[in-house]
Amino acid sequence: MTNANATLADVARLAGVSEITVSRVVRNLGPISENTRQKVNSAISKLDYVPNRAAGMLASAGSNLVAVLLPSLSNIVFPEVMRGIAEGLRGTGHQPLIGVTDYDPLQEEALLTSFMSWRPVAVITTGFEHTETTRRMLSSGRIRVAELMDIDSQPIDLAVGLSHRSAGQVTSRHLADLGYRRFGYVGHDWTADRRARLRYDGLVEGLAERGLSIVAETLNPGPSSTEAGKAALATLLAKGAAPDVVVFSNDDMAVGGYFHCLAAGIEVKRDLALFGFNGLEIGQCMPAPLSTLRSNRFLIGKQAVEVLLSTPKRPDETQTIDTGFEIIVGKTA
Repeated sequence: MTNANATLADVARLAGVSEITVSRVVRNLGPISENTRQKVNSAISKLDYVPNRAAGMLASAGSNLVAVLLPSLSNIVFPEVMRGIAEGLRGTGHQPLIGVTDYDPLQEEALLTSFMSWRPVAVITTGFEHTETTRRMLSSGRIRVAELMDIDSQPIDLAVGLSHRSAGQVTSRHLADLGYRRFGYVGHDWTADRRARLRYDGLVEGLAERGLSIVAETLNPGPSSTEAGKAALATLLAKGAAPDVVVFSNDDMAVGGYFHCLAAGIEVKRDLALFGFNGLEIGQCMPAPLSTLRSNRFLIGKQAVEVLLSTPKRPDETQTIDTGFEIIVGKTA
């Protein structure tokens, strides 16, 4: 059990060294003899001393923290981004300070306000949609900032991700080249997920290049999910527009659409083709692997951290890193 009452001074007395020496050992700063280090660590162990990291950060006017603001941890996309961030931080001595915004700009603002009091060395956010207060804090120039997943707008400092508009355009061209002509679309709330809207816009633009358009579409008013995709495809098909392919806003929704087809006796690809976005593992584990675009989520997180920590001072010029995407041909389209 840790001793909440043990102080740095207690450790110094037991080890027979100064408080400054104990602080240097705890923070791994400066040259310390191995004998001294062992005495201090032995005293820490005997007292079950827990260093006051907050006090140390205030004293040094900085921290080893990287603030990470993600919209969700229930959506498998963002845990994969977080894995990349963790890999990028490995061995650097830095640790993530994680907050979940639930796609709410005001929640992002509240979390960032709190996190800034810990004086992080960098901030990682998702997308470009921020409140004026959040943008002001991020634009101050004091720390590095990475905006992830999207590169279709001008970043504050660093953007790492893919062009979602281009992803939509590539989807339309790929499916048109396969011979599909009657396109349906099933999506989720665009207010919370601007990137899904950009993919839709790109899809429409790409179809227009071929003289094609969307014949029927349905938007679920809430967030994406397998259940929402199943219900939304049923709603779309009930409209009677008879598409030969349906593009979904992401793989979660597309997997739900696949389940609807199974329940309704619709043979996927022969009767109705399905196409997703993200390249999630669950889509590739279905009896007919999902046709989709794969985004490089792990790479997005990893590269963002590596660039931020490689140059602690914010450069004069903004930087955009395109991690790209790839078509997974699959068996559903």
